[in-house]
Amino acid sequence: MSQEPKLLDEYLKHLALERGLSANTCSSYGADLRQLFAYLERRSLDPLKASYETLSDFLWELRSQGLEAVSLFRKMEALKSFYAFQVAERRLKSSPAEPFRSPKLPARLPHYLAAQQIERLLRLPYGPSFEGFRSRTMLELLYATGMRVSELLSLKTDHVNLQDGWIRVFGKGSKERLIPIHKQAAKALWRYMGLRQERFPKGCGPELFLSRRGKRLSRAQFWRDLKALGKAAGIEEPLHPHLLRHTFATHLLQGGADLRSVQELLGHSSLSTTQIYTHLETSGLKNAHKKFHPRG
Repeated sequence: MSQEPKLLDEYLKHLALERGLSANTCSSYGADLRQLFAYLERRSLDPLKASYETLSDFLWELRSQGLEAVSLFRKMEALKSFYAFQVAERRLKSSPAEPFRSPKLPARLPHYLAAQQIERLLRLPYGPSFEGFRSRTMLELLYATGMRVSELLSLKTDHVNLQDGWIRVFGKGSKERLIPIHKQAAKALWRYMGLRQERFPKGCGPELFLSRRGKRLSRAQFWRDLKALGKAAGIEEPLHPHLLRHTFATHLLQGGADLRSVQELLGHSSLSTTQIYTHLETSGLKNAHKKFHPRG
């Protein structure tokens, strides 16, 4: 059986659940990739064995059929994103789409939650069920650390040092980093780990956050839990893990943290990736100047 449907399904879930992209964007990327898969199938090629030259031929064929440049660039971005995800999932060592260079477009600033919205979320009660306490603890930890959802769900109990207030995280490319956690997050984790032990006295999986059956929690389930928490807090925009990661970084910078510290906490390999948040700060300064300066 062909593996394309599984590859596409996992990738689209990643876009929707982790990156929080809209249904229309996910649908567009899905259509672009189905077009690629059809092209590869006609040539009896496996998507995970496609070369840079093959992908270039695919794009060139579309261009020769009259596809507009804007649409072509979107398809290029879909290829780059899809193959980057396969590298992150360790199905590939490198991306055949990496050499593609798209035109530089104006940076799209990441959305983030205001301090008042975060306060409403963090005032939500824990529990009373194991599942309710688990999702509330995960929310606390996401905002406390800025972790990616894949990193959060991969945490194991021996990655947590509550005594010293650190969590060991394995990010992209298995790169390890230590993230400090504040007392409130540590307290929530300590209580959750006690409930976890009570819930599964005969043993369970090694992951820190577990399903009701004692297995590793799925991304889809946590996404549903997070949406429910947002609704309970009266937040209109849908919550997704990357929104909390953006919020974590933005609030640190607003509080006076330096950019390199934020880079290290987020696990960005390049400072340029972290610099997107400085644009948020600049726009905030402009708004404040316009609002409060006598001649603004």
